[in-house]
Amino acid sequence: MDLIQESYLRLFPEAEFSYLVELEYNRRLSDFNANIRLAQNTIKINLNLQWKDIDSEIKIGLIQQLLLKVLKKKMRQNTPNIELYNNFIKNIPLLTEKNNLDPQLEASFERVNNQLLSNSLEKTNLMWGRQSFRKLAHYNFHNDSITVSAIFKDAPIWVLDYIMYHEMLHKFHKFQHQNGRSSFHSHKFKEDETKYPNYKEVETEIQKLILAKRKTQRTGLGRFF
Repeated sequence: MDLIQESYLRLFPEAEFSYLVELEYNRRLSDFNANIRLAQNTIKINLNLQWKDIDSEIKIGLIQQLLLKVLKKKMRQNTPNIELYNNFIKNIPLLTEKNNLDPQLEASFERVNNQLLSNSLEKTNLMWGRQSFRKLAHYNFHNDSITVSAIFKDAPIWVLDYIMYHEMLHKFHKFQHQNGRSSFHSHKFKEDETKYPNYKEVETEIQKLILAKRKTQRTGLGRFF
């Protein structure tokens, strides 16, 4: 049976499957990424090529999660396959090569890991992004990488370390998934974030830095992801 049809019927065993389907593996998507599109009566799913040799039961969980999203359906609890998929994603860092380590960001990672996380985190890929004033930093579970906006290249150490700390907490706490939605900022996450020394003052400093960088541009508050 087609993998998309199998995924659908496990989600909705009483339903009739009446869709045309397309499933494609390609290199256009980033590591372990995927997307879905529903056009008229056709469901098309694109998977990064790395998914090709992954166990089908895990891929069914991924496809089920995509189906719930595109069909705007909710489940009272995750299916066994969605649980398998989410557990796989959480463990991708163990499978990922660490070959992109910016020295400035690596030094920040090591300071934060030592001072605030008891050296509990394995090194992740660390890179600068473009000069973004809204997306300040991002931890990507799919390739175990932290990307920081280039506006912080000349920021004070305590500012850069706070941004690094936020993203490292994503790696530390991972995420929860329920009803087709992933939650990345749990109560415990937010509680730990406040453990950074003088975090309120640092957040104020970040906004001042953004304003200074943008100068006369219209300002917008930056966000973490």
